[in-house]
Amino acid sequence: MFKRLKNIFSNFVDKISSIAFSKDKLYSELEELKMELVSSDVALEVAEDISKKVSEAIERNIVRDRASLVAYLREIILGYFKEAGTIDFDNVIRSKRPFKIVFLGVNGVGKTTTIAKIAFYLKEKGFKPLMVAADTFRAGAQEQLKIHGDRIGVPVFTGRYGVSPASIAYDSILHAQSKGYDVVLIDTAGRMHTDVDLVEELKKIVKVVKPDMRILVVDALTGNDALEQARFFSEKIGVDAVVIAKVDAYEQGGVPISIVYAIRKPVLFIGVGQDYKDLKLFDPIEYLERVLPA
Repeated sequence: MFKRLKNIFSNFVDKISSIAFSKDKLYSELEELKMELVSSDVALEVAEDISKKVSEAIERNIVRDRASLVAYLREIILGYFKEAGTIDFDNVIRSKRPFKIVFLGVNGVGKTTTIAKIAFYLKEKGFKPLMVAADTFRAGAQEQLKIHGDRIGVPVFTGRYGVSPASIAYDSILHAQSKGYDVVLIDTAGRMHTDVDLVEELKKIVKVVKPDMRILVVDALTGNDALEQARFFSEKIGVDAVVIAKVDAYEQGGVPISIVYAIRKPVLFIGVGQDYKDLKLFDPIEYLERVLPA
């Protein structure tokens, strides 16, 4: 995973080092770096920011050799993640009972499967989760969540198709309170993210549920579209954290940087396989080790 981005940074570092940090040749290499980064799903504004900061660091002799260049790139990228903040998920979940999470994301990104993975993760940690099928429009949506629930041994709260999703979400909270569930994981509809009706529906759910966390699920393989979805949901609904699915098959590598830079919210988990256990807490340090040369 992230192979292409690592190759881009490695090639750039090698080229800059080989020209002995010549300012004459620096600018053409930085322009090439920007184009390469954009081709690897790094948002243009992020690529420009990286390029600008590296240029200034070389001009001011902050960066003078290969080691200092790699260290400075690490500092730049780590700074994006620091600005986005962090969430200690396990401890945050314990802060309230039931802890309410509303999941956002368009159809096809792996949202329902991700919810099941998080439910499995919580169950393994000793929590008592409840999954809620609040997508009452997509045929088979509730059945899909029930199948996951049966496989991992986590109950699913459902309602009739066509019923208001907000009312199902509200009833699920009352049910969770009466039955002693620790965490409520609410699945929502994911029609096209430009659908005005969907936005209003999601706003109603958020208003009624008053979630403790709003998690956006995006598909790494959609590249720049994942970034646009993040911007859209952040602006229209609000996002507290992001889960990036299908990272195991993702070579470009730019989606995590672009999302945290664009919406200033942390990446919470990454999906690294199809099994329920294939979900990892995102670690910015591990990410940097994968995308930067030694």
